[in-house]
Amino acid sequence: MSIHNGTAVEEKLPNLTLVKPPVDAPATPEPATKPERRRLRARLRGVLADERTRDAYRLAVRHGAYVAGGTRIVARRTWDSRSTSRFERMMRTAEAAGNIDEAKEWEERAHRFRQARHQRRMELVRAMREAPKAVAAGTAAGAGALLLLGIALAWANGDIKDVIVPAAFVVDLIRWAFIIGSVVWGAAKMALPALGLLALWRVGQQRQSAPQWALPAKQRVEGEAITPSIVVKAFRDLRIGELKKAILAMEDGAASMLSPIVAAGCGVEVDVTLPSSVSTDEIMSKRRKLAENLNRHEHEVYVSIAPAARTVRVWIADSGALDEPIGPSPLVTDVSLTADYKSGRAPWGVDLRGDAVLMSLFQKMVLVTGLSNQGKTASLRALALWLAMDPSVEFRIGDLKGIGDWRMFQGLATMLIEGPTDDHVIAVTEMVEDVFDEMNRRLQAPEGTVFTPLVCIVDEAQVAYGSGAREEYIDDKGNTKYGAPYGGAKATSRYFRAVKGIHDQGRAVDVLIWEGTQDPTDQNLPKRSREGNHIRAALVLGTKSQAEMALGETPVEKGAAPHKLRQGFDKGQLVAAGEGVPLAPGQVSLNVRTYFIDGDAAAEIADRAKAARNRVTTLGRLQAIEERDELADLATVIGSDRRVRTPEVLHRLKNLDESHYLHWDGGRLRRLLVDAGEDTNTYDGYPHVTRERVLRAIANRDQGPSGTQ
Repeated sequence: MSIHNGTAVEEKLPNLTLVKPPVDAPATPEPATKPERRRLRARLRGVLADERTRDAYRLAVRHGAYVAGGTRIVARRTWDSRSTSRFERMMRTAEAAGNIDEAKEWEERAHRFRQARHQRRMELVRAMREAPKAVAAGTAAGAGALLLLGIALAWANGDIKDVIVPAAFVVDLIRWAFIIGSVVWGAAKMALPALGLLALWRVGQQRQSAPQWALPAKQRVEGEAITPSIVVKAFRDLRIGELKKAILAMEDGAASMLSPIVAAGCGVEVDVTLPSSVSTDEIMSKRRKLAENLNRHEHEVYVSIAPAARTVRVWIADSGALDEPIGPSPLVTDVSLTADYKSGRAPWGVDLRGDAVLMSLFQKMVLVTGLSNQGKTASLRALALWLAMDPSVEFRIGDLKGIGDWRMFQGLATMLIEGPTDDHVIAVTEMVEDVFDEMNRRLQAPEGTVFTPLVCIVDEAQVAYGSGAREEYIDDKGNTKYGAPYGGAKATSRYFRAVKGIHDQGRAVDVLIWEGTQDPTDQNLPKRSREGNHIRAALVLGTKSQAEMALGETPVEKGAAPHKLRQGFDKGQLVAAGEGVPLAPGQVSLNVRTYFIDGDAAAEIADRAKAARNRVTTLGRLQAIEERDELADLATVIGSDRRVRTPEVLHRLKNLDESHYLHWDGGRLRRLLVDAGEDTNTYDGYPHVTRERVLRAIANRDQGPSGTQ
């Protein structure tokens, strides 16, 4: 055959004839070209990349995994219920932990289980041997009963045919039972497998046996899901030799070390019982390694001592959950919220489980500390704003930073001092001393006297503890002398002595002091002062020693770790310990994510508190000092007397304004006159103040430095 212009032509060859194929014969399919193959691959990739395809794949894998996981769980439960495997696991665990008594107890339980199982099997064998006799006897007894019943029926009706009526009734009953059974059995054969698969699916779904990537988006968590095997592996790989040996010796995979893993807020919680050769301190010192083994960051895992012996409690956050905000304070969202100093609870924030943390402030001294700019003032202010909703509570506030963080208490507190200088430290010291004197007055009041709560707040108290301000005066010989320091951390510090005195006895008469301070050390937070507080809370701190200073050694030894918080990321999160903290039995500290109330919201809350109480005139101590004309007061108390002894002058000044002149002495009075160009003098060996010199001092002051008025 030859081809011309695409047309086949017949050719005759020896013994062979080639014929042109019919026009309508099917042509052989040509292979796809490269562009077509590329289009097919692109279309296939598009289908596979489509979210609907992925959702369908996840759906199939998820529900298939539920059925497979449910089957595995049910099979394991069935095997455990029919065998002694559970008892053997517990025996091996007890032996590995060195608990011989517990191992013997489980061995005894296994022996009783085998004995009961053997007895059941023997009873089954005896029942099979006795069954034919029992069936024959039952059949004969039943036939006899039916025959007697038939005879009685025939005798009553006078018809011999009624003898077989009871037997016929029983036969019909059996026939209908077989008919109904055949119908039901047909439906059951189709429904029972489906019901069985549904039951297995439900078990797997409850235990979340599907892989994380196949779960719905709202149930999917970042990071690996926490399972018993993952927890055991994390403990095994802590590089603690004795712990690893004990876990490997437990043939049950050491699952018996763990309590049930339960949901706890934005994470899970599990108690881990340690072998006798491993201490809880060893585990707590490995917190970072444990977190890494659990595929978490260090701040997402908290280890504490559980109430049971040799047991640590591990809380594991969902990955990234602690970086989510906690929402606004109830003080912001509920304008009808009120407070009760004695029986109420302040909403401070939420714990790591997401449960509200409600603080009792009744007769509680409070210390909040932490590094700078981590939320110390905001967390302390949140408590004060709630307590301000109780109209019976009086506030006196010293803010030694002075940038307006407490300015919303203007018109709410009876005293508000703002500023970081030594003059402000002096004013705050005198304010705290006034509170101390008020405490002493209450302690000496008649029995049964009722007092309103008085809360003194000093924010940035480290400024007072670190201040070197001292009282200066000139003695009778003209020499400059120094009195006791206003600030400082030593026992001679007037501020420290006043705080210590309030800590000692203030709660008995509802006189309290709250302090906020940065970077706790022995220099800016004395031991005696920090240990006098009932509620001690710490935000981010730099070292473990600082954490022990802030909270005490016991909470830190049992897991409290403010030094493990992340500076700049865990703002507002603090670790609280003490009497007023709502702790579970055996718990020594609580991680609190405090509510943040910004300045505008705090001002609105303060306005609501002002509306609920009588109008308060807020006194700023420095302002009062500047406005008081001390020379004029001196002239007033001397009156027309030519000269008055210095002690009598001081007594008269205190009667004129006790709060202003309470701590004046002879040196302070003399300095007032010396600054105006005059001095005190002596008469008959006693220090006196003469009216003539006071008037000259007033004239000198009025004329000014140039000598002109």
